[in-house]
Amino acid sequence: MAASHTLWMGLVLLGVLGVLQTRAQAQPSLQPNFQQDKFLGRWFTSGLASNSSWFREKKKVLSMCTSVVAPTADGGFNLTSTFLRKDQCETRTLLLQPAGPPGCYSYTSPHWGMVHEVSVVETDYEEYALLYTHAESTKGLGGQDFRMATLYSRVQSPRPEVKEKFSTFAKAQGFTEDAIVFLPQTGEGGTNLMGRLRSD
Repeated sequence: MAASHTLWMGLVLLGVLGVLQTRAQAQPSLQPNFQQDKFLGRWFTSGLASNSSWFREKKKVLSMCTSVVAPTADGGFNLTSTFLRKDQCETRTLLLQPAGPPGCYSYTSPHWGMVHEVSVVETDYEEYALLYTHAESTKGLGGQDFRMATLYSRVQSPRPEVKEKFSTFAKAQGFTEDAIVFLPQTGEGGTNLMGRLRSD
């Protein structure tokens, strides 16, 4: 379970690891003129795509979690996620630090020591945000790069157009249809992959 714990620490979001038979994609571009102050507040983790074999095995039992983005003094932010664990809501916080131009962040996995890069690729701040997470391969994770796309939504039921936008985005990063999932609602807490991996 230690490996599972590390994988979803890549998400939030995220920041999930595995083998998809696709070629590595170029790092996607960042949201132009990203404004962090508009990105703050509550989001729902509505969609995920990953090259993780663990993710593909568990995706049918995953569900939505609530995440709150709050600023930190160094220009990064805390991502606090609420999820369901053993019929009780729990919270976990992930610290994302600035890592280059606005909209680019990073955090280090406490278990493997991997540096995860998190990019806000596209957002309108009021309805949706598309994020991409990447970590270079390590021996501890089977030598495969970790990749994940995440859809954040301000509401629990994103519009079909937003979901289609996420699917198009995920496929552009090399994810296949079976690696994309839209998470069902479960109230305040969610048994989302983020929560399960962080808490194991």
